[in-house]
Amino acid sequence: MTDVTALGEVLIDFTPCGMSEAGRNLFEQNPGGAPANVLAALSKMGRRTAFIGKVGDDLHGAFLRKTLEDLGIDTSGMITDPDYFTTLAFVGLENGERSFSFARKPGADTQLRPDEIPEKLLKETRIFHFGSLSLTDEPARSATLFAVKTAKENGALIPYDPNYRAPLWSDEEHAREQMRSVIPYVDIMKISDEECALLTDEDEPAAAAERLLQQGVRCVFVTLGEDGALFRTKEFEVTEPGMRGKAVDTTGAGDSFWGGILYEFVSGNLNPDRIGRETAQKMLRFANTVAGLCVQKRGAIPAMPTLEEVVRAMNAR
Repeated sequence: MTDVTALGEVLIDFTPCGMSEAGRNLFEQNPGGAPANVLAALSKMGRRTAFIGKVGDDLHGAFLRKTLEDLGIDTSGMITDPDYFTTLAFVGLENGERSFSFARKPGADTQLRPDEIPEKLLKETRIFHFGSLSLTDEPARSATLFAVKTAKENGALIPYDPNYRAPLWSDEEHAREQMRSVIPYVDIMKISDEECALLTDEDEPAAAAERLLQQGVRCVFVTLGEDGALFRTKEFEVTEPGMRGKAVDTTGAGDSFWGGILYEFVSGNLNPDRIGRETAQKMLRFANTVAGLCVQKRGAIPAMPTLEEVVRAMNAR
């Protein structure tokens, strides 16, 4: 039985890495993609994970497969397709904050088909995690919906990360429609404070979380940037400040937070409907620490901390 299986994009983040002698930008090849980042965080903390997705038959795809395998992530559901190029993202950084430019027209990750989904993985996982970038294009959108329904029918918890990247959608209205379409299947959601209105028509984080609960989501996390995070169920709400420290690169911050949350769900065998206030506070503190350590290093997957690093940092807070 796998702890967490994730479906979606695995790609290259080309991250700024200084200037050449000729005065031109240098970019570092970093493995990334939100679902893969989440699995990397979990794997580095000792959990059993599996990835479902597609890369191209190119040097980037080979590099990504090796990266996941080196972390102990099951890549039996990772397809290499010779007809499409591995998706690339060029990351701009200013004061640790990101902007993105994508080479994905189409990228291999958007070409995953429903008939390529390994149902065995979905039937043997405790948690099935996915994000919204696999909803931008067909056939990946249909593949995602098929996987979500199959995993849910087989008893998996369904966490969903509506990770909004405007350049990958034709317009904001289309993004809003597709990103909201899967909410009825979801048990656990995390949104950022900047995504509240897009997902719920509510600007205020607590109100946005309440709106999602009314739609059937069982518990909701809202990340609040430097202010930490909020957790809300039908019974209560708690907040926890973020881990203080210098942010070198925020790429993967939300994904590392997800890794911390899902680690707590797996380790504690938690039921989203039966989480107490004390457990929720501990969960937020743990996830904030994972994210706080991640942003202190460059890249996403390479920056994910080990469990020992997280425990040490929590004890020092």
